[in-house]
Amino acid sequence: MTQTLDARRPLSEPETHGGDALTGLTAAAIAERLGVAPMHGRQIFRWLQRKQVFEVERMTDLSKDLRAALAERADICCLRQETVSASPSSGTRKALFRLHDGETVESVLIRDRDRATLCLSTQVGCAVKCSFCATGMGGFRRNLTVSEIVEQALRLIADADLGERTPNIVLMGMGEPFRNYDASLAAVRLLMRKDGLRIGARKITISTAGEVKGIERFAGEGMQVRLSVSLHAANDTLRNELVPLNRKYPLATLIGAVRSYIAHTGRQVTFEWTLLRDVNDARKDAEELCDLVGPLKAVVNLIPCNPVAGLGYRAPSSARCQAFQAALTARGVKSTLRKERGQDILAACGQLRRQTERTRAPEEG
Repeated sequence: MTQTLDARRPLSEPETHGGDALTGLTAAAIAERLGVAPMHGRQIFRWLQRKQVFEVERMTDLSKDLRAALAERADICCLRQETVSASPSSGTRKALFRLHDGETVESVLIRDRDRATLCLSTQVGCAVKCSFCATGMGGFRRNLTVSEIVEQALRLIADADLGERTPNIVLMGMGEPFRNYDASLAAVRLLMRKDGLRIGARKITISTAGEVKGIERFAGEGMQVRLSVSLHAANDTLRNELVPLNRKYPLATLIGAVRSYIAHTGRQVTFEWTLLRDVNDARKDAEELCDLVGPLKAVVNLIPCNPVAGLGYRAPSSARCQAFQAALTARGVKSTLRKERGQDILAACGQLRRQTERTRAPEEG
């Protein structure tokens, strides 16, 4: 006998969960929510997670009755693609997704030869308000749900034609992941599931602006997921200006938490350093950085600034970026220098959302 959704509720009564859609659930949780057999939960999970199929009519191994009930009753997805921008030069793609409540978030697919990295958001807006970041300019709206985080990855992969390649994933988009800790970690665990996307833990990075309580909690998770700390300055005076969270957790506290994390997990930490012209790109800045993170045997990811209109920051010249990296190398600090990508598609965090919201505002007023 065909098993359908819980007959105790008529099919005309929608089962709505807002931003908490089936894309954020395990197979067992799908079966429980819908009131279907575990086998059907596994089938639906595979369509969503393994095949990135979101249209019920294409889930051809489900019965016609079950597909009809799903189409009428279930919140399959929670994102609607608003715009997509693609860079012809780098292959970088940036998507703006609209959520059930009208808010928007950004996600980015970055290509580098045969590698692909998905940069996902964890919040609508951000309360940290780093001075060079467009996301904080619009303030903080709310946390994302598990499904709203995971579905960003599913949507990007569906449009990416990655073949058999497994992408890297970074929670480094809009928002501070450790201020949405439970949903961020639940999303990571879902992305890692062997019956789903099967993303290896070491291919996933959680980036924090320095939320010390989150770092301390993350150290106890027992996960091989990577940790990245957005540093940008190696003295409290400058970091207070660039990353206001530093006033709550000054560098001594932050580095102490990182040191404890490394001791507890045995894992290497990456520090992000956005290179800002005439702000933190001098040799003295490089020397301060070496003094601070050199003893931690960390890696520094150098990122030339992606200019944001209205903020006044610019990227240093290529020669100055290379000189900064050379100064780190001379002191034995490992680093990578990211190529500039995506300026032609507003790829810096929060830019596309800010432009879109400013465009829509007069229309909605």
